Amino acid sequence: MFYTLLFTSKRGPLAKIWLAAHWEKKLTKAHVFECNLETTIRDIISPKVKKNIGLRTCGHLLIGVVRIYSRKAKYLLADCSDAMVKIKIAFRPGQTDMAEEGREAPLKAITLNEDFTTFDAHLPDSSD
Repeated sequence: MFYTLLFTSKRGPLAKIWLAAHWEKKLTKAHVFECNLETTIRDIISPKVKKNIGLRTCGHLLIGVVRIYSRKAKYLLADCSDAMVKIKIAFRPGQTDMAEEGREAPLKAITLNEDFTTFDAHLPDSSD
């Protein structure tokens, strides 16, 4: 009832999952990102494989899936934290690389000319 070809060969479809379940320290970052968990879980619960492996072996494979998923979540959290720190550093207040005279715009650059001639229309009499 034990189907060893799936996990004992280094290139088997469930080899990385078996490695994650039993030797978590040997699991590299490349192994984690190569593993597609969706297809792996489909392989584990497929009727063809289910007939050939026992319940205990299926449990070991599912532990491997959980460990790989956990590692993927840790790597994502580390990347997001790193991006957040870089964003906070880039947009911190008071830290600009502009010259002191260029920090304020001149008054003529931000104000419009007071030319209201186009709006000088005569209002109709209020008696009408």
